[in-house]
Amino acid sequence: QVQLVESGGGLVQPGGSLRLSCAASGSVFSIANMAWYRQAPGKERVLVAAITSGGITNYPDSMKGRFTISRDNAKNTVDLQMNSLKPEDTAVYYCNVDAATTQWGNYWGQGTLVTVSS
Repeated sequence: QVQLVESGGGLVQPGGSLRLSCAASGSVFSIANMAWYRQAPGKERVLVAAITSGGITNYPDSMKGRFTISRDNAKNTVDLQMNSLKPEDTAVYYCNVDAATTQWGNYWGQGTLVTVSS
């Protein structure tokens, strides 16, 4: 099994920045795509950013410009740098990976809450 542990969430003022981190552990043989999603209260979970094992990134149009995803393949970690945060960025942010142990699977972290408020 693969365990994902997110960190870095918290309360930040509008205009501020946060950096989220997610570390994968367990019997991980390989990790392909890594991504961050978010779910605001009463809304569906949506993609924030994704990155392939080769470092190719993908951002939905609505997320371009303020969010940057990066990964460290040696450490099995993925980060999300969030700048110029707005109250509407308030959500639980989830790490998601495609990882192989004895077989490929898709895994979710437990989520980390980001609150943007003055």
